[in-house]
Amino acid sequence: MTARVLAGRIDRALAAAIGCIVVLLVAGALYDRNFLSADYLLQQLQVASFLGIIATGVMLVVLLGHIDLSIPWVVTIGGMMSTAAAGHQGWAGALAIPFAIACGLGIGIANGIGVAYLRVPSMIFTLATNAIAQGLMVVHTSGFAPQDHATPAMHFLAVERSILGIPNAVWVWAAIGAATVVLLGRTRFGRRIYAIGNSERAVFLSRVNVRLVVVACFAISGACSAFAGVLLAGYSTKAYQAMGDPYLLPAIAAVVLGGTSILGGRGSYLGTIAGVVLVTLLQSILSIVQMPEAGRQVIYGAVVILMLLVYGRSAKVVS
Repeated sequence: MTARVLAGRIDRALAAAIGCIVVLLVAGALYDRNFLSADYLLQQLQVASFLGIIATGVMLVVLLGHIDLSIPWVVTIGGMMSTAAAGHQGWAGALAIPFAIACGLGIGIANGIGVAYLRVPSMIFTLATNAIAQGLMVVHTSGFAPQDHATPAMHFLAVERSILGIPNAVWVWAAIGAATVVLLGRTRFGRRIYAIGNSERAVFLSRVNVRLVVVACFAISGACSAFAGVLLAGYSTKAYQAMGDPYLLPAIAAVVLGGTSILGGRGSYLGTIAGVVLVTLLQSILSIVQMPEAGRQVIYGAVVILMLLVYGRSAKVVS
């Protein structure tokens, strides 16, 4: 299949996501006049940035044809470890953010090793990792809500508006997104990610270290999830149990809504951005109409199944 046909498929998925965004904006404006106000839209972008950072790592893993189900408690670890370090004086408090990201990076590397070297299916291994992370955090907090609070740096990144009145969290997401676009489109590593998603065996026979690429993508996913947890802790001024639970299905839904094939090998980061904005607006509208959390989860799950039927029925592209 030619690159032109591939681009056409990505463009149609992106166009569909943008069309849905417009529909949601119109529907929201009809329901509430303030829905299209600049302040409200900036607030939605700020909320979207947390999901967008998580979806960045998820997309890399999905492009390989794998899945990362350890997101909820890796996000929680990021928040809890950063606030725990913030409670100490000196260097420990100053290194709160890097320490939390390193924790997520370590979990991601463990996931990658389990999938790439131990050959355990990613769905099973990352689900087990999520359970282990949950247990570790329960032990860490003794089952109670942690009393630690976010550092001023965490609050600055998550809440403050330093440039053009746009939340700093949006700029952080933009920087991560720009780096991801370059990674996927301009580097050998990015081309290998797509190639592995299309045919891992062919890439292996071409003498590429497939295992290392898989470990790297899971490591990036873990780091992104932990960093999002840091920002969430800064946004709410503290970390709390299960703070990452609401982000698993929305992150996967955002990726597949943007046109990334759940089977791997096809997708664009611009589509993921559109998917994140779409899911965030959907969450906002469901909140306005007071949809229960159970109903929201049903909708996210239905979206994933629908997009799996749409994108999962086509053959992979062989490069």
